[in-house]
Amino acid sequence: MNVERLMQVILAPIVTEKATLVAEKNQQIAFRVAPDATKPEIKAAVEHLFKVEVESVQVLNQKGKVKRFGRFTGRRRGERKAYVSLKPGQEIDFSEVI
Repeated sequence: MNVERLMQVILAPIVTEKATLVAEKNQQIAFRVAPDATKPEIKAAVEHLFKVEVESVQVLNQKGKVKRFGRFTGRRRGERKAYVSLKPGQEIDFSEVI
């Protein structure tokens, strides 16, 4: 795959209470990914960027919430998330990654 494309697939790791709970319980890491990213692209990007072996990828599209601003309604931006399962013995340490 194109290395430039792989660098644009993963936008950011998701660091929330729910994401850390999932990471501890299921050995999965959550990432915000590009809206048009596919599972094979996400797998290749994680393996390329973090030098780990990926077992599986689960993807979800989260719609933005509808919010009110006074009498006007608006919508927050939707996002695409990927939950990446690593093979046993593999680990990503975000403190080492630049």
